[in-house]
Formats: sequence, structure tokens, C-alpha cells
Amino acid sequence: MKKLLIVLFLSLFTFCYCQKVDLKEVTDSSQIFKGEIAGIPITMQLYYAGIADCSLYQYFVDGWYYYDKYQKKIPLTGIYDYGKLSLYYFGNKQKQSSKLFKTQITSPQQVEKTAEIAEALAPKEYIIFEPSDLKGNSITGNFYLNKKAQPAQLFTGNDMIYRFNNYLTLPNNKKINTFDFINKHGGNQLISYASGENGNRILLYFEHSSNFNACGRCGASEGEKGYRVLYFTKDWNYKNYEEFLTESCLENIYDTVESKSKDRKTLQFKVGKTASSPAYTFTVDTKNASVVKSK
Repeated sequence: MKKLLIVLFLSLFTFCYCQKVDLKEVTDSSQIFKGEIAGIPITMQLYYAGIADCSLYQYFVDGWYYYDKYQKKIPLTGIYDYGKLSLYYFGNKQKQSSKLFKTQITSPQQVEKTAEIAEALAPKEYIIFEPSDLKGNSITGNFYLNKKAQPAQLFTGNDMIYRFNNYLTLPNNKKINTFDFINKHGGNQLISYASGENGNRILLYFEHSSNFNACGRCGASEGEKGYRVLYFTKDWNYKNYEEFLTESCLENIYDTVESKSKDRKTLQFKVGKTASSPAYTFTVDTKNASVVKSK
């Protein structure tokens, strides 16, 4: 009986200590930002409100902000344009002017005229945040009231509202988002994970759009497809990743030949020659979460 209790205890300990790797997809359509205007702390919440034309890098936003000291919400409407945020408050005519503002912006050409269109609607105040290089931890801009400008800032390196998050939950209570270090497209699926002498690995399969701009190059394509191997240290600190495409509009990779082992644990892909690279083969070991590339 004593031995049985010990075995049960050890099993429970192992289960609690050795967490599994998990992937969860979460699509955000709103973000809460902290920041300041003229050095005064503010909180801002913005919602995705529809694409202006055909690019997910250009879309309408609605929301509000308040000064943390007073917490009186001031409504906002505006445009997210490749990282630039233009936000307007039209006073008592907020709903009416916001609707009119959106009906006048129906193409990238009109997006470029956002300031001109908004000015014709006489905003009471507005805030412009300029694009960030995503390497810093703040985004700067200006707040305008009565034709006077005050510095404004958001305490974030990324002001994108609409986000395809793929959260990887790792052992040791760690969590990372592929949105932050691979790309903004999401579309990852967890295949397997394994440990080796040099650390840990995670194998992902992915399918996602080639271009968020449906009117741009490869915007109407079926997208990018393939495998990624993510590499971690032994204590699950992220190091880097490798990507292996089976189909790509951007890289002109099509008609890849796939073959499977009898147990389906090994997949081989023969990728044809493209304008930028010679033909090659890569083998995916789904059990050991690894990919080997060869000529």
C-alpha cells in the first residue's frame, strides 16, 4: 500500500511539474493602451471597425480615451494606416461625423487624405500617432486642441488593433506569441515537440495569407504553406526558428511533391527550382519535431 501511494504521488508530481506544450489561436479586434498626453497619464481602448478598402493594414477604428485622474471617456473614431493612428473627436456630432468620415474613405487614395477629410468635419480635438519601427517600447505623436499641439505617447511598440495571435504555452509557466517574433499572419498549428542535447524543439505546420493587402501582390493567392521548427534552450527560453515552405506565392513555390512513410511519421517534400533558388528536398520528422533539408 505504501509503495502504491509513493507511485501515485510521483505520478501526480510529474504531471504537475512537466507541463505540456499547447497552442491557442486568439484573434483580437480591440486593444487597450496606456500612454500620456503632455505628460498626463491616459488610457485608450480602440476597436477594429472594418477595412477601408482591401488591406488589413488600413482599417477604421472606434473607441475612447480618458485621463486616468478623471476617467471620463472621450469617444474617438479614425484610421489605422500601416502603423499610423489618426484619431478624432467631433464633439456633440461624434456619431454623425464619424459615419460621414467613414463613407468618404473607400480607397487607399482616400486614406492618404484622412487629415483633409477629417478637417472638413471640424474635429474638436485629435491625436496622431506616427508609425513605429516595432523595436522600441513606445509610439510617439501629437495631441491637437484649439490649433495647439502637445506631445502624446503610447507605451507600446505595436499599435496594431486587429491581431492574429498564436499563443504557445510552454513548460516552466512560460508563454510566447508567434505574432511577436514570426509574423503577423498567424495560421500556425502545433504538430509535435521534442527535447535534445542542445535544447527543445517545437514543430509547427502553417497556412496563412501571403499579403494582408488583397489588392497587392499575391493578395488573392491561397497563401503561404509549410513547416516551422522553433528552437529553445533546455529551460525553454526561445532562441530562433527555421521555415520550410511547401507552397508560396511570394517565393513562386508550387507543385511540391509530397511522399509519406508507412507510419506517416516522416514526410518528404521535393521543392522545384525557382527564380531565386535551386531545387531541394526536405524531410519532416513529426515524431522528433525536426526538419532536415538536402539537395
